[in-house]
Amino acid sequence: MKKLVIFDLDGTLLNTIADLAGATNYALKACGYPQHDTDEYRFFVGNGINKLFERALPEAERNETNIRKIRSLFVPYYNMHNADLSRPYPAIPHVLETLQEKGMALAVASNKYQEATEKLIKHYFPQIHFLRIFGQRENVPVKPDPSVIVEIMQAAGASPQDTAYIGDSGVDMQTGINAGTETIGAAWGFRPRTELEAYHPAFIADTPEELLDFLMK
Repeated sequence: MKKLVIFDLDGTLLNTIADLAGATNYALKACGYPQHDTDEYRFFVGNGINKLFERALPEAERNETNIRKIRSLFVPYYNMHNADLSRPYPAIPHVLETLQEKGMALAVASNKYQEATEKLIKHYFPQIHFLRIFGQRENVPVKPDPSVIVEIMQAAGASPQDTAYIGDSGVDMQTGINAGTETIGAAWGFRPRTELEAYHPAFIADTPEELLDFLMK
């Protein structure tokens, strides 16, 4: 078994897509831009919120000024509404509790901004002690840069061989590869299974139960 298990957040631990879509559409509408169907946001998220806004804006309007404008509206709205519809994926609480009982160190590495990452994890998983809960932080490169994974491994005293990283997107697969960890795809998340397969991770779990079975070997 691994010493350290690191999870992505959106699309891996929590289904957050409806609240992300709602907050982005709120900001787009306030600025007079077209809105998007919730399902479209599955392909907008994963690289941090500035990239989310860039992808949601009309192509001709994708500039730093407009991204900052959308962000200024999104963040306060999302801070108030980020737990309206978001929920843990089925069996995820059981997976985390079981890994914790077995003595594995648990952590979160997300490209969601830090304030929201901490709030959501503490709200939905108060019974779990996470060694580190890291979202997007100032002066720390976003995934797929491995810096956040390396920082967590150092805090845990774990080597890449002792560590598993789980996520639902190609960004996550590349992050784990860059960090040298065992990398596991969460096929229940936002992105298609084929996106995960393209990176040849150690395992692709179709359900959280399959993930638990793999980690317990």
